[in-house]
Amino acid sequence: MKIAIVHDWLTVFSGAEKVLEQIIICYPDADIFTTIDTLKDNQRDFLKNKKVRVSKMQNLPFLKSLYRFYVLLFPNFIKEFDLSSYDLIISSSHAIAKGVKTSKNQLHICYIHTPARYVWDLRSQYLKEHDLDKGIKFFFVNRLLDRFKKWDLCSSKNVDYFIANSNYVKDRVKRIYNRESVVIYPPVDVKKYQINPIKKNFYLAASRLVSYKKIDIIIDAFLKLPNKKLVVIGDGPEYKKIRNKIADNISILGYQSSENLVHYMKNAKAFIFAADEDFGIMPVEAQACGTPIIAFNKGGATETVINNKTGIFFEEQTSKSIFNAVENFELTKFDPMDIRKNALQFSNKRFRQEFVDFINEVMTK
Repeated sequence: MKIAIVHDWLTVFSGAEKVLEQIIICYPDADIFTTIDTLKDNQRDFLKNKKVRVSKMQNLPFLKSLYRFYVLLFPNFIKEFDLSSYDLIISSSHAIAKGVKTSKNQLHICYIHTPARYVWDLRSQYLKEHDLDKGIKFFFVNRLLDRFKKWDLCSSKNVDYFIANSNYVKDRVKRIYNRESVVIYPPVDVKKYQINPIKKNFYLAASRLVSYKKIDIIIDAFLKLPNKKLVVIGDGPEYKKIRNKIADNISILGYQSSENLVHYMKNAKAFIFAADEDFGIMPVEAQACGTPIIAFNKGGATETVINNKTGIFFEEQTSKSIFNAVENFELTKFDPMDIRKNALQFSNKRFRQEFVDFINEVMTK
């Protein structure tokens, strides 16, 4: 049986790439396809030395810096792959990978991280972030997004089975595409994160610094909590904006190695997560260290954090809500062993077993 694995694009090693890594382990003989690949040599270990086939998009100018502005061209390039010789196509998609051309004689299974948020749920935010929310630019880009939306809906019909990464995404797949899906939670390398029952006196926030992660409101909360320390790890478009909010009790460290991130996760008093995320791997990684979570009560975090046992929730994405949550957290006791135990159910091994079992099941139908 010939298998093709199709991934949106390879530009960073993040949550979607951690899923891709485990799919490659499940199917080591599969061929890998993606629109663009700009990974550095020291970022490629998860690909297991496999050759990656890229689209003609790889030849566009200023690709590394402008690929996000090319996003509306992606459907044209994902369709160019000739997968006619493959029996099974597995797409790993948060944007366009599910749009590959397939035939009735092929089985197409899509592991969907989310329907494209910049089209369906975060369009106005996307346009504002890229200064495209006014004038002729707004009119032009908005029409392109409308076209992308139609293509996205149409391409969803080419998928035989959807696997959603959370119940939250499952509901969105039903609402947007009117398609059913099964839930298989993403893999977390829980063995990499060891419990540390002795915590130090600081809170941790870590993510890519983009607006929807809401790191800015976490910082605003700690500006009102001068006696409590906050460490922020991450880099991205919001870095300069966030860096300007520096205070004596707030340390903004920028990008850190995986080893340093683990060190801070193990030692933090709590990990603060303010995003409305589809799943959110970092809160699970922190729990694997026995570190409790302070999380926004929406999205994937509600499926990975147990209120008052492995963390606490706040109800609004505001600095005031986070401020109150931190104050409440200080009055609550947590058992690091219970916290880690909760994280163990999201292991890499569990993901691979559930993923292969599901594919084997539908292939026998």
